[in-house]
Amino acid sequence: MLNFKRTAAFLIGLSAMLLMGVTAHAATYTVVSGDTLYKIGKLFGTSSSVIMETNGLSSDRIYPGQKLSVPSQDYTVKSGDTLYLIAKKYNITLASLRKVNNKWDDYLSVGQKLIIPAAVSSSPSTSLGTISYSTADVDLLARLVTAEAAGEPYDAKVGVAAVVINRVKDPQFPNTISSVIYQKSGGFYQFTPVQNGWINKPASEDARKAALEALNGRDPSNGALYYFDDSATNRWLWSKPITARIGRMVFVY
Repeated sequence: MLNFKRTAAFLIGLSAMLLMGVTAHAATYTVVSGDTLYKIGKLFGTSSSVIMETNGLSSDRIYPGQKLSVPSQDYTVKSGDTLYLIAKKYNITLASLRKVNNKWDDYLSVGQKLIIPAAVSSSPSTSLGTISYSTADVDLLARLVTAEAAGEPYDAKVGVAAVVINRVKDPQFPNTISSVIYQKSGGFYQFTPVQNGWINKPASEDARKAALEALNGRDPSNGALYYFDDSATNRWLWSKPITARIGRMVFVY
């Protein structure tokens, strides 16, 4: 027998997408480490309660590798497409497009199918959620880059700055550059240079240039939310999907 409440909730979500001119269907999303139903709901424009009802879950506990049915639409890759251009077309972040498809490289083939998060407009967008920033923000971001990536390749410097910007855009982190950089978790600062005071050292010209490039949309980290050097032994960090490796810097989502 059909679960009427579960079916009705899912149909309501599909109807809403059809009203936006989006061809909707149910896609299968594979849970990865760090996921919660709330985060998945944000990605697909639905709520954790709807996901629970649709999938017959009795609690909000999920585990890596678990398959969940979610509302979405398909996109077929065409000649000349890039992940960046597809994300821009659908007014979503590059990071969210990578995450829903578990796509951490840039290779696309014509005819390839990609999942597009459902809660988006099908009209083109001129922005991928650009953030507001001041001269002081640029200086702070450049000082972090100087402290974290001195001696690393230039793209690693841009990647460090991009991680901060990706966090600003992500709902699980604060929404300004300074609040992301100075964020504390479990009593500890998120970025070591804030903890040890290196954040107060003057920024290099390379770091300032890298910060501005990241603020203008360049992201060699491929949507990463974390970075560390390859000598790190933190198992939690190494368990996350690697989005890029530049010099000794490892970027993960």
